[in-house]
Amino acid sequence: MTWQEAVMGATGVLFAGAIVVVVIVQAAATWRARMSVTREEAYRTLVEQATAAQEETARQLAAVHAELATVRDRTTALERMLKEVGEPWEAR
Repeated sequence: MTWQEAVMGATGVLFAGAIVVVVIVQAAATWRARMSVTREEAYRTLVEQATAAQEETARQLAAVHAELATVRDRTTALERMLKEVGEPWEAR
């Protein structure tokens, strides 16, 4: 084997090695990008669920607030009625 053949063989091996390295690096970059998209979709789903839960909580809080106002009004009316009923007894 001549030195030209040895140089060409070494160059071929180095070229093939470089191609393998580039393919591996690109495959890893593609895999990372896919994992990033999957992670972002999971976060998006989590945000949608949290938003829905927050909206439901706000709706329930508004309902409780309305019920509390009704109870407060009824209690005030009951206190007024009891005072009116109790006044004649106090006069005795």
